[in-house]
Amino acid sequence: MIADTGRAALLVAFVLASYGLIAGVIAGRSGRAEVLASARRAAWACFALVLIAAAALIASLVTKDYSLRFVALYTSNDTPLNYSVTALWAGNAGSLLLWLGVLLFFLSIVAAVPPRTVQPLVPYTLAVLFGVAVFFLTMVNFLDSPFQRLPVPPPDGRGLNPLLENYWMQLHPPTLYLGYVTAAVPFAFSVAALLTRRLGDEWIKATHRWTLLCWTFLSLGNLLGAKWAYETLGWGGYWGWDPVENAAILPWLTATAFLHSVMIQERRGMMKVWNVSLIAATFCLTIFGTFLVRSGVLTSVHSFGLSSLGPFFFGFLALVILGSVVLITSRLRDLRSDATLDSLLSRESSFLLNNLLLVGAAFAIFWGTVYPLVSEALRGLKVTVGAPYYDEVVGPILLALFVLMGVGPLIAWRRATLANLVRNFRWPLLAGLITLGGVVALGRRELPTLLAAPVLGFVLAGIVLEFWRGVRARQRGLGEGVPTAFLRLFSRYPSRYGGYLVHAGMVLIAIGVLGSKVYQDATETTLAPGSTMTVGRYTLRYEGLTQSATATREVNRATVSVLVDGRPVATLHPEKNFFPVQQQPQSIVGLRSTLTEDLYVVLAAWQPNGEVTLKAYLNPLVAWVWIGGGVALLGAFVCFLPGPRPPRARRLAEVEASALALAGEGR
Repeated sequence: MIADTGRAALLVAFVLASYGLIAGVIAGRSGRAEVLASARRAAWACFALVLIAAAALIASLVTKDYSLRFVALYTSNDTPLNYSVTALWAGNAGSLLLWLGVLLFFLSIVAAVPPRTVQPLVPYTLAVLFGVAVFFLTMVNFLDSPFQRLPVPPPDGRGLNPLLENYWMQLHPPTLYLGYVTAAVPFAFSVAALLTRRLGDEWIKATHRWTLLCWTFLSLGNLLGAKWAYETLGWGGYWGWDPVENAAILPWLTATAFLHSVMIQERRGMMKVWNVSLIAATFCLTIFGTFLVRSGVLTSVHSFGLSSLGPFFFGFLALVILGSVVLITSRLRDLRSDATLDSLLSRESSFLLNNLLLVGAAFAIFWGTVYPLVSEALRGLKVTVGAPYYDEVVGPILLALFVLMGVGPLIAWRRATLANLVRNFRWPLLAGLITLGGVVALGRRELPTLLAAPVLGFVLAGIVLEFWRGVRARQRGLGEGVPTAFLRLFSRYPSRYGGYLVHAGMVLIAIGVLGSKVYQDATETTLAPGSTMTVGRYTLRYEGLTQSATATREVNRATVSVLVDGRPVATLHPEKNFFPVQQQPQSIVGLRSTLTEDLYVVLAAWQPNGEVTLKAYLNPLVAWVWIGGGVALLGAFVCFLPGPRPPRARRLAEVEASALALAGEGR
C-alpha cells in the first residue's frame, strides 16, 4: 500500500511537471498572469508529490518491504535504522528520487519568491526547471522505478554496500546532490534571460546567491567525500583522482570561475558571454557527473556500476549542450561588453587570467577522465590515467591560481599605478621570501615545497594585510576597538571579507595537501605478536589479533600500541572486515590525528598463526585540509550575510571610503 502510494505520486508528478513546462512557455510568450500562477501551483504540487514518494520509499526501507527490488538490494534484516534511511541514495533509483526532490524543492522556492528584478524571466525559468524535472521523472517512472516489485520477495535483503556504512557517507552524497541540483537554478535564469533578450545585470544579481549556494554545497560535498575516502578506503590518502571524484570537482571549478568573473560584469559590464557560458558549463558538468556515476562506463568505488540509464543521460547532456551553444551564439550581439580592458595591470585582467586557469584546470581534469574512454573507442586500447598526469598537468595550473589569488585583492581596478603596486605588494612579497627562507632553514629542499611555500606565504600575508587595513580604517574613523572593528568588517562588507576567508581556507588546504603529499612516510611490515615496526618517530607494537563473526560480517581486529621514545601515547585498533553476502571487504583504519601529523595504520593481511601485515602511514599536516575546508565554508557563510541597507549615515560612508582607499580599492 505504501509503495503503491509512492508510485502513484510519481506518476501524477510527471503529468503535473509536463503541464508546468507547457504552462511556463505559454505564460512567457503570452504574459498571461493566470497561466503563470497555474504553473507555480503545479511546482508546489510536484514537490509535495515527490516528497510523498520519497517518504514512501524511506518507510519501505525502514520496514524492510522486500517485495520492492530496491529495498531487497540495499537493506537487510541487520541493517541499522540510520543506514536503512540513508540507503535511499545507495542505488540508482533512490538517488535519482533524491535528486528530483531537491530540484523540485528549489523549483518551488523560485515559484514562491521570485526576485522582483527578474519577474519577466520567471515563466521561462520555471519552464526550464520543469523540463529538467520531466527528464528525471521519466527516469524514476518508466526506466528505473524505486517501486519496482519482485515476483517473489526474499526473506532477507542483500544489504547495504559495507563501504557506505560510514558516518561521512551519510552526509556526502546528499550534500553533493544539493550542489549539483542548485546549479540548475542559475542555468534556468540564464536560459530565460537569453530567450527574452533581457541580458543586463538583473539576472546575474538574482542568481549570484544561488551560484554561491551551489559552490558551497559542492565544496562541502567534496570535503566530506575526501574525509570518507581517507577513513574508509585504507590507502592512506583522501583524493585519488578517481573518475567520479574528478566529475565532482569539475563543476566546482567552473562555479568558482563564475563567482570571480561575475564581479567584473557587475562592476564594469564586461565578460557577459563568458559568464553565461560558465553557468551553462557548470550545469552541464553536474549532469556529466550524474551520468558518469550511473553509466558504468568508468570503474570507480563511487559509482553505481553498469546501468541502462547511461544512454539516456548522455542524450540529455548532449541536448543541453547543443541548446546552450545555439542559444548563446544567437545572442552574441546582445551580450557585447559595455567596456573594454583598460590595462593588463588591473584587477580585471587578473580575474580574467584566473578564469582562464580555472577553466584550463577543468579541461585538463575532464580530458584525463574521459581519455580512457576515447582511447578504447578509437584504438581499442584500455589505458589508465593516474595521479602522475594530474600532478604534472594540473599541479602547475593550481600553483598559478594561488599566485593570482594573492595578486587579485591587492591590485587596483581599471589600471594599477606604480605607487599602488609598491604600497600593496611589498609586505606580501617580503612575507613570501621569509616563508621560503624558513622552509630552507628547516632543511626542506623538495621542488614542490620551494615553489609553493613562498606563494602560500604571499597569499596569506596579503589576506592578513587586507584585514589589518580594514580594521585600522574603522579604528581611525569610528574609534572602534580591534575585536569590534574586525567583526564589523564582515557585517559591513560580507562578500569581500567572506571571500578573503575562503581564500585563507584554500591556503590552509594547500598547506595540508603539500605536507601530506610531499612528506608522507609509509612502511609495510609483517609482525608477530609482541614485535614492533617504526614509522617516523613512532614505534608500533603489535599486541594481537581478535577474530569474531556476526550474521553479516567476519571481523578481524588488531591491537597496536603506539609509542614515542618508549612511552605509550595511544592504542589503535585497525580492522579488516569481510561481508560474505556482498563479497566485499571493509577497512577500518587506526588513526591518531594531531595538528602536525596523522598516524594512519591499516590491517592489510593476517595469518592463522597470529601474524599480521600492517601498513603504516605518517601524513604530516593533513588535519589542515579539514581545518582549511571549514574556514572556506565559514567564509562562504559570511558571503551570504546581508550587507548594510542604504541609506546609511554620512559618517559611516566616509569611513567606508577611507577603508576602500586604504585597501587599494576604488582607484
